Amino acid sequence: MPPMEFHLLATPKAAPDLRYHLREHEYEVRLCVTELLTNVIDHVGEGTPVTVRVIGTADHGRTRIEVTDPDPRVLPVRLSAMETEESGRGLALLDALAERWGVEQWPDRKTVWCEL
Repeated sequence: MPPMEFHLLATPKAAPDLRYHLREHEYEVRLCVTELLTNVIDHVGEGTPVTVRVIGTADHGRTRIEVTDPDPRVLPVRLSAMETEESGRGLALLDALAERWGVEQWPDRKTVWCEL
């Protein structure tokens, strides 16, 4: 499957649309994309322009997911959410599913990525 790239605004409606476009990918890929997009909505701001890339497929080894946003200052932090909290589990979930993940920073943007 060729690399896929999407330019969109980080909104709650964008998540199901993105999952639909990635329907040929495994559930874990769609889940990680949703979590990374949700992090942008929650921590950078709803309506932030993002670029989402999905490179490779599970059939051929690793799948790399990248979500780029224009705020290099807001970095993802893995939290330890309590049972009763409604949020704070996104990066823990990503950490559990991904073989590895990280952040690349530039002066005008950052990319949060993971590999499955």
